[in-house]
Amino acid sequence: MAVDFMERPRADALALPPYLLDLVGQARRAVDVDPGLARRCLETMSALLAGEVAPGMDGVLPPATALAGRLPADGTVRQGWPKGGLAKDGLAKGGLAAWQLARIRQHVEDRLDSTILVEDLASIARLSPGHFCRAFKVSTGETPHGYIVRQRIRRAQRLMLSTDDTLSQIACACGLTDQAHLTRLFRRMVNETPLVWRRNWRQP
Repeated sequence: MAVDFMERPRADALALPPYLLDLVGQARRAVDVDPGLARRCLETMSALLAGEVAPGMDGVLPPATALAGRLPADGTVRQGWPKGGLAKDGLAKGGLAAWQLARIRQHVEDRLDSTILVEDLASIARLSPGHFCRAFKVSTGETPHGYIVRQRIRRAQRLMLSTDDTLSQIACACGLTDQAHLTRLFRRMVNETPLVWRRNWRQP
């Protein structure tokens, strides 16, 4: 179930759209735990305010759910995040090297329409599957399986916004078995059905 960790101001305090308020909250909570995510939130906010992109077109889950399950309400480091924080190069201690993360992300992106095995990802990172899973979670705050599912849903969102493909076609393009599979995962991660999300976020 998606959770909005944003502590919203009173309705009469600011007249900003909800997705901008969500981004502000995400940036505030991520600044100490994930500076990269905080920076991306701020860049997205700047682009939205400048009219350079439309809400939902940045390739990520809707702002209200982007951090669901990753950062607790009090902003403390949750289980799965490195206790030692980030190394000087911005990478989590005990996590994957930059080249490993880059290759893993590219491999996943290139094969989202098919089956992706953890063993293959571990081989790319030149680690045993067990060591890879632990290091991946330290670096990203989620399991490899969770990351792959989230990337499949992100691709589905992009396709829903940019094409007229049916949900069944989009499900296949994202490596999911059928529309029901897409709907089940989408509702779990985004807290609404693909049909409703597409209607609300797609530009007229």
